[in-house]
Amino acid sequence: MTTVKASLLAFFLLQTLNAFSQAGNNADADRLVELDAFWKEVSRTIEEGDFEGYAHTFHEEATLVSGISGVCYPIATALAGWKNDFDTTKSGERSSSVVFRFSRRLGDATTAYESGIFHYSFEVNGEKQGYYIHFDGLLVKEGTWKMMMEYQKRAATKEDWDALE
Repeated sequence: MTTVKASLLAFFLLQTLNAFSQAGNNADADRLVELDAFWKEVSRTIEEGDFEGYAHTFHEEATLVSGISGVCYPIATALAGWKNDFDTTKSGERSSSVVFRFSRRLGDATTAYESGIFHYSFEVNGEKQGYYIHFDGLLVKEGTWKMMMEYQKRAATKEDWDALE
């Protein structure tokens, strides 16, 4: 093969790879915009005490894994345990919020793996409390994004949280 032909072949190969890379970057950007909206909705439902809206962010077959407690069970069981906090938030007896920061975000158009820390805080009778938790989320997109698995791995520190800024 002549040097000119080899150079042209290399040029076209690089152009093709660049086109695929750009398409992948655009798809990743679109997915991240959608997932950012998903996490914003999770935050909204917790802040407003919207239990039905929060439950709707999970796939019906979702699982909660707690590395902290060493247990795993269907999300329906977890939701039943959290319902009172939503009700007291909705009634105004409690204020609640959650914020997410990410260390790793992988996926494609229909699947996502999100890893990071969430900061859940609440106030009851003027007493503020909260905690930071390392978590992983596995999501699927079936029309909208739904959490399939939430893995609350372990407690995080404020320093861990600040490192993800």
